Amino acid sequence: MLSLVKRLLIGRPLKSTEIGEQKLSKTKALAILSSDALSSVAYGPEQMLIVLITIGVAAFWYSIPIGLGVLVLLTALVLSYRQIIFAYPHGGGAYVVSKENLGTYPGLIAGGSLLVDYILTVAVSVSAGADAITSAFPSLYEHNLMISIVFIAIITILNLRGVTESASVLAYPVYLFVLALVVMIIAGLYNVLAGHVPAEWHTPVGTPIAGISLFLLLRAFASGSSALTGVEAISNAIPNFKKPAAVNAAKTLTIMGFILAFLFSGVVVLAYYYGVVPKSDATVVSQIAEHIFGRNGVYYFVQGTTALILILAANTGYSAFPLLAVNLAKDKFIPRMFTMRGDRLGYSNGIIILAVLSILLLIVFDGKTDRLIPLYAVGVFIPFTLSQTGMMVRWIRQRPAGWRPKLVINTIGALISFTVTMVFFFTKFSEVWPVFIFLPLLLLVFHRIRKHYEAVADQLRVTASAEAVPIEGNVIIVPVAGITHVVVNSLNYAKSLSAQQIIAVYVPFDREEEALFEEKWNKWQPDIRLVTLYTPYRSIIQPLTKFIETVQRKAEASNHKVTVVIPQFIPKKGWHNILHNQSSLLIRAHLLFHSDVIVTTVPYHLKK
Repeated sequence: MLSLVKRLLIGRPLKSTEIGEQKLSKTKALAILSSDALSSVAYGPEQMLIVLITIGVAAFWYSIPIGLGVLVLLTALVLSYRQIIFAYPHGGGAYVVSKENLGTYPGLIAGGSLLVDYILTVAVSVSAGADAITSAFPSLYEHNLMISIVFIAIITILNLRGVTESASVLAYPVYLFVLALVVMIIAGLYNVLAGHVPAEWHTPVGTPIAGISLFLLLRAFASGSSALTGVEAISNAIPNFKKPAAVNAAKTLTIMGFILAFLFSGVVVLAYYYGVVPKSDATVVSQIAEHIFGRNGVYYFVQGTTALILILAANTGYSAFPLLAVNLAKDKFIPRMFTMRGDRLGYSNGIIILAVLSILLLIVFDGKTDRLIPLYAVGVFIPFTLSQTGMMVRWIRQRPAGWRPKLVINTIGALISFTVTMVFFFTKFSEVWPVFIFLPLLLLVFHRIRKHYEAVADQLRVTASAEAVPIEGNVIIVPVAGITHVVVNSLNYAKSLSAQQIIAVYVPFDREEEALFEEKWNKWQPDIRLVTLYTPYRSIIQPLTKFIETVQRKAEASNHKVTVVIPQFIPKKGWHNILHNQSSLLIRAHLLFHSDVIVTTVPYHLKK
């Protein structure tokens, strides 16, 4: 049944040779990897205005030069990540760049920040999309958390079906959102140029504003820069592109940069000219659309596609998280299971873990993730800063042809990113302080996992000087619970192993029972030694393991091995297991972790 449900939801397994068919074209990659960055247009300009309104509506003209500053940072990031794509065509983005050029720990800080950021991407995106839906249908507000979880489940299933299938489904809403905003911006700019927008709606650029300060402008700039979250996703997901992967990824990144720049600057300019003030019950994009179109079909088209892309922005996390996890797992900082491909050739373990962690985050915050947005932004700007600093070090060390302009680009990007990061820390410390807890904890976890893998490798490695200790013989111990076909099956197997000695062990809870069983055994199997371990405490595990350990110590002295053959009957139907004591499972689990013995289970399958 479970297999049938899996096939219906995920589809048939794909051969490893079909992996080329799961690669993305530029058109699909632009949609699936840019949804996070493009969706941030819906809240990035608004975050900037929220800071400026503390001075007054008259200060909104500063959004124009601040917006230009964000575009400068966007340009630096796009140019920088283009260089990263060609320098590191196998993906990994900020993690690989930082690790190779700045060292292991800076790389782990970048990688850990991005892992957490992608979890936040999923949680924040679906929560924002659920908010948009419940705002339109207030009766659903109390089900906000459940709606968010359902969205995560749907997006998870789409990604488990494969990269191309999820891209095919999710591309349409992304392009519809871009179309909606382009129509809105062009219509809005036409109204401005045609003189249909009253001049009194906005303060002229350059008007002196009392109370303005550099600190506040930097804070507004940092808040507006939240519109750049997701820019790095393409550099992490290069292996998902069709060949030539690096060239296609670079072109996709450039196109995304142009679209993001146009949409961001368009929203900022229209918000300024229309004098839009941030409200709790209406977004900036909603107010602009209403000013331009009124409450008609086009307005609802803009709102509908905005809600959709906010939800689908979560898919950027599903595209980038598994690939980043693969790089960390290859370096042995997280479990190796993240390197395994699933039935549909995607890294399904990474996809499932991302979904589970995102749902847990939503449950902890009851579906209200507003407090996580500053963490979401700072989690991106730390890797931005480290990756561009790493590229600066790379150019200075290698000095290839044309390295100076590249160094200038990365230096500008690193300085601006560092400034934004520091502004976040200084102005929103009460919201971003968890960074100082989870990053050290992540580094500790990475270190312990790597140490474990190194210890395992050291113990498993065969060296030229290692001498094999010969095994002189084998002592077999067979725990028995009675005289049954299950025991006969196990004893026959034990005899086939040519052991020097076979010992049957019986643990009675009563002296009369002990004597009766010994009498039956001597008549039934007189050639096999029986040891009875009477216990008044009704525990099989303790006396059995104590006996096995005693035999094992004696066997070691003569280079003998001890094998415990455990009889186990298998019911015909799975649910029958709950009707029986699982003594064999408990014995096996205890011996595997507490004794240096060989444990073998001999199954006996029941037919009815």
